[in-house]
Amino acid sequence: MKNWKMLCIVTLLAQSQPLWAADVAALLQWSQRVELSAPVSGVVQAVQVDVGDQVKKGQTLLSLDGTAYQAKVAENRAAISRHSAEMTETKRDLARTSELHERDVIAQVDMDQAKLRHARAQTLLAEAQARLKQSQKELDESVVRAPFDAVVVARQVEPGQTVAARLQPQTLLVLAKSGEMLARARLSEAQINPLKIGQAVTVVVGKQNYTGKIKALGLEPSNEKPESVYPVDVIFTPGEQLRAGMAATIKLP
Repeated sequence: MKNWKMLCIVTLLAQSQPLWAADVAALLQWSQRVELSAPVSGVVQAVQVDVGDQVKKGQTLLSLDGTAYQAKVAENRAAISRHSAEMTETKRDLARTSELHERDVIAQVDMDQAKLRHARAQTLLAEAQARLKQSQKELDESVVRAPFDAVVVARQVEPGQTVAARLQPQTLLVLAKSGEMLARARLSEAQINPLKIGQAVTVVVGKQNYTGKIKALGLEPSNEKPESVYPVDVIFTPGEQLRAGMAATIKLP
């Protein structure tokens, strides 16, 4: 009788466990991956990083020869100085003309011409300022910087190489966000239905366990045989540098 009661308890406990609890095979992916190209054309002057390097947001990764862009900036600054002086002069001339016009010393046509000269000087100055802004932007873009803290996963550029931005953008460097990885698995409908975004799960890589949380639950099946399965992404923070494509296991709760 005692053995029978024990068997009943074990059976009830087994039945109380969720049917979807399981260890699921997964592959590691980068949580964020970006292919960098240069927005402007030029000759690569220097490449400061290599594959495997850890970089900080804003860090210089490579630079093009910026001589032409620097010259354009200097030219536009000189134009602004010239047009600023012209506008100052036309402003003084307009004030003098306005005073004489109020005293009926000069005709309306002279007043209109003074206004026109001042308006033209303002327009030329504004155009020069816009050109300076554009040339400064191009100079800044001749230096490629890290958009976020990352690890360099591919380098496809060398000093002396010509970059033609007007053609099809050329990938120069590939970065992956550092400090985060994704474990990507495919689950059946029965397995995915009880899961929630943000739910804690365990990711196992090799012999190391990591605490992760569900980042994405697929809504469309991949229609793999023998049944439809849905993609699931689990984000976690490894204590060491892992590689995309490594095998992992997700322990569902």
